[in-house]
Amino acid sequence: MLYRKIGTTGVEASVLGFGCMRLPVIGGRPEAIDYPLATEMLHHAIENGVNYVDTAYFYHAEQFGQPGQSEPFVGEALSGGWREKVNLATKLPQQLIKTRDEMDRFLDMQLERLQTDHVDFYLIHGIGGESWDRMVGLGVTEFLDAARADGRIRFPAFSFHGQAADFPRIIDSYDWAFGQIQYNYMDVDYQAGEAGLRYAADKGVGVVVMEPLKGGKLAANLPNEILGIFDGSPVKRTPAEWALRYVWNQPGVSLALSGMSTLEQVEENLAIAERGVADSLSAEELAFFVEARTAMQARTKADCTACRYCQPCPAGVEIPQVLASLNAAAVWDDANQWLSGYTQVKGGASLCTECGQCEQICPQGLPIREHLRDAAALFGR
Repeated sequence: MLYRKIGTTGVEASVLGFGCMRLPVIGGRPEAIDYPLATEMLHHAIENGVNYVDTAYFYHAEQFGQPGQSEPFVGEALSGGWREKVNLATKLPQQLIKTRDEMDRFLDMQLERLQTDHVDFYLIHGIGGESWDRMVGLGVTEFLDAARADGRIRFPAFSFHGQAADFPRIIDSYDWAFGQIQYNYMDVDYQAGEAGLRYAADKGVGVVVMEPLKGGKLAANLPNEILGIFDGSPVKRTPAEWALRYVWNQPGVSLALSGMSTLEQVEENLAIAERGVADSLSAEELAFFVEARTAMQARTKADCTACRYCQPCPAGVEIPQVLASLNAAAVWDDANQWLSGYTQVKGGASLCTECGQCEQICPQGLPIREHLRDAAALFGR
């Protein structure tokens, strides 16, 4: 395993972090984590050098806004001596916070769920410009100072889902260990993007990357056109390796989080991580990413990462599944190939009442109502 320092913290983290948002589940229910399999995966990763584990209050909830089951799972899985082997990160659910006192209440609750007396990294979850300003008004910087002083957290950080212009001022507004951003070879100009990555790195602030495989889309089922681009390289790699190596090629990246769902994915990512050296890709190899990005952008309809923040829909639309079918039909230019799968989606696009609630909470800023109209027209429901 390779390790990199996180900003100026002095912490050396494995370049591969274990993200606990997409753990294996039973019966397709997000809250029903398969404890034996997920525990085996996490322990196997730690035994092979992974020393960074990321979770959050909302992960593996039945629906967004409810307490999820990821934190309790992590607490149980890291009991019995495993906790001491890792740097543990979780997140303050700023979306639910209304008062300064609630910040302490949530942190204390999360420590209990995680079966620990401290977390190594505590992130303000999913902030943008407006939400950061709101949290500052509620006293979040004083909260972070106090929680660091009493030992409940070692280092403060934040995850970002806002406009590019707000990222530098948030970086400059507090003594952060790192900013966590969405970054992959398709998202170089999305949200904080590559410009934000370099800004943070130049300031000595760490950068943790989420969605390096874009919700798994860059690891499996790439269209033949895209596979053909990478096959032009004399060095042969899997799609997952191409995507992860792109992220790790950036020297400003402290680590990349992978939300692994199978033991096979853990093993593959561990093997790739051994080659995750900064500045190790040639100019010719980097050119393949530009070509692939251009081709994929021309095909993708809805840039959804299936984070499920939009669920539940008041009208019952299963938005991530609908958009996945819409994208699949567009990428492969064959709606009939995906029609049978779409019929299994209980909440089809035609149920949409265009209330707009999903668009208000979507971290990708997608025009979801427009996409649902397209899906209803394409699939007939």
